[in-house]
This record gives sequence, C-alpha cells and structure tokens, in this order.
Amino acid sequence: MANRQGKIKQELFLKTPEGRSVTLFTLENGEGGSVSIIDYGATVVSLNVPDRTGKTRDVVLGFKKREDYLQNPAYFGSTIGRCANRIAKGRFVLDGKTYNIPTPPKEDNGLHGGRNGFHKVLWKATPMENSLGPALQLQYVSKDGEEGFPGQLTVSVLYTLTWDNFLRIDYTAETDRATIVNLTNHSYFNLNGESSGLIVNHELWVGAGFYTPIEKRLPTGEVLSVKRTPALDFTAPAVISSKINDMPNGYDLNYVLNRRTNPEREAAAWVYSAESGIMMEVFTSEPGIQVYTSEVLDDGDVPVGKNGKKYPKRAAICLETQHFPDSPNQPHFPSTELKPGEKYQSFTVYRFSVTS
Repeated sequence: MANRQGKIKQELFLKTPEGRSVTLFTLENGEGGSVSIIDYGATVVSLNVPDRTGKTRDVVLGFKKREDYLQNPAYFGSTIGRCANRIAKGRFVLDGKTYNIPTPPKEDNGLHGGRNGFHKVLWKATPMENSLGPALQLQYVSKDGEEGFPGQLTVSVLYTLTWDNFLRIDYTAETDRATIVNLTNHSYFNLNGESSGLIVNHELWVGAGFYTPIEKRLPTGEVLSVKRTPALDFTAPAVISSKINDMPNGYDLNYVLNRRTNPEREAAAWVYSAESGIMMEVFTSEPGIQVYTSEVLDDGDVPVGKNGKKYPKRAAICLETQHFPDSPNQPHFPSTELKPGEKYQSFTVYRFSVTS
C-alpha cells in the first residue's frame, strides 16, 4: 500500500454562460483505472477500466461537446438530488404542509430534484487522497425553498477511485429543517465501451425478489414478487436480450433489494460483458435499485455522444441505487425524510473486475 501512488489532475472544462469556471478532475489509481468528474452536477464524464486483455475502455456514456453537460437532458453521470426519481405531480406533504416542486418538460411528475436539481449546480470540489485511493469531495449547500424543497440542506459527495478499480461514492447530508433526501448517481454503463453498441448481450443479476410496479411511470404502491413476471426476474443471472423482448418499453423499474447482512461485502446487483470480460458489481446501503435500459437515448433532445453520433436506445444500462420512487407519497415505502440533528449517510460501490 505504501508504494501505491494515485494522481489527481485538474483542468478547466468550460465556462458557464455566467462566466463561472467548471473544472474537470481526473483521478488515476496507477492500476489502469481512472475516473474524470466535473464539479458541475458532481458529474462523472468518463470511467476507464481495463478489459481482459489489459486494454482500457471508457464504460460510461457522455457528450462530445462539453457545453452539452450544462443541460444534460439524459442526466449522464450526474449526482441526482435533492430527491431522485419521480414524485407524483411534483407534490408531497411533510409535517402537514404541502410542497410543490417544478416538473421538467414532457413530465407530469417531479423528476430528479426538479428542473434545476443538483445536476445543474456548481459544487465546491476538494481533491484529496485517502487510504483507499485518490478521491474528490464535492460539497453543496441547497438553500431553503430551492426547487420547492424545505430546509437548508448541506450535502457532501465523496468519489474515491480505489487501488482495486472500485469507484466508491459516499453521500452525507444534514438539514436545519425537516425535508426529504434521496441521492443517487445517474451514470450510464456499457461494459464494452461507451460507443460500442447495445447492452442487450450483457448478463444481469439483481438481488431482488420484489419490485414496485408502476402505472403511468409512478408506483402503484404495491410491492410484488418478480416471480409473477418472469421478464422481471433477474434473481438468476440472465442475458438481457433473453428477457427484454417481453418488455416493449424496456426496463425502467425499481427493484426492492433483498436484505443484506453486510452491504459492504454482499453485492446488490452485477452486470457482465462476455465480450470485454468486464464485470461490474454494485454494493450499496440503499434499499432499492432502479434498473434502466436507456430507452429514450434516441430522443431528439439528447445531444450526440462522445463519438459524435447519437447513442441508440439500449446503448447503456443504469443501476441507480436509491430509495423507492415517490416515497414521500407512499408511507409504507422506506422513508426519505431527514430531520434536524439527523445525518443522512449512504454509499454505493461499483466494483470492476475481469474474467479470462
């Protein structure tokens, strides 16, 4: 461990229309892995890991033009908050008071923290190195009433690229008034490389015996067994193409993760590419994971990808660790409420390895 030396590079990424500098930080672990993050949206813009031949592949989608990250309609790599996923009609009640958050274009419901959520703010960045590897801490203070949410929320996101090619994300938050918090990262993964085609030939396993069914993109409130719908059952590993044809709109669904005695060591899900030999395991303290097969990437609103071409739908898979969608309006779902004096803490680890 003493001989391991990570590197952290930084450079100007772009200027916002207001003239503020957006900085790109690149963490390198000396073991073939690197991750590049911008302080706008606390956003992962590239993640390079070695395949079975030792060749490095960038396994997350992104934009060719840097300025496209300022709008980022697909939320590529962004930190999502104050409340990830959907909130019915952008409305919730907390301590007897009704709060309204703005709904994005083409949406009837609140989504990913409002029109200008955490993915559209500039975070304070501090590069550092800890015992696990090079790291980047990003901090943001969300004011009371921002995007309609109550309370001033102080948030920290710590990205660490470990010596073993794990990307670890630690979230903390505190508030001065009762509010709701549900943070996640919205990276789009393709383990063959970000411009390599579709992910339908990836193999997927999800440690979840139940899911929350949806109607018009919102949870019905039910929690049902995946055994009732074989196309939703990934408790045994399956190639995505073997099931997705039974899902006309692909996957955009919250899975209720099985209880894990030690979430640091017991995977919640994994995805594997036989082509590259890369496996990505997901570990998390969160109760749910949104499996999304990027069905709207070919939407006209999404700019061209890193290769200068439009990404097709199903060019990536998102595994968004989080509390359940619309939790503020579903009292029997795990609570997203945070009160003064409490500390929100959550972690997610993407662990990369290769098979021969």
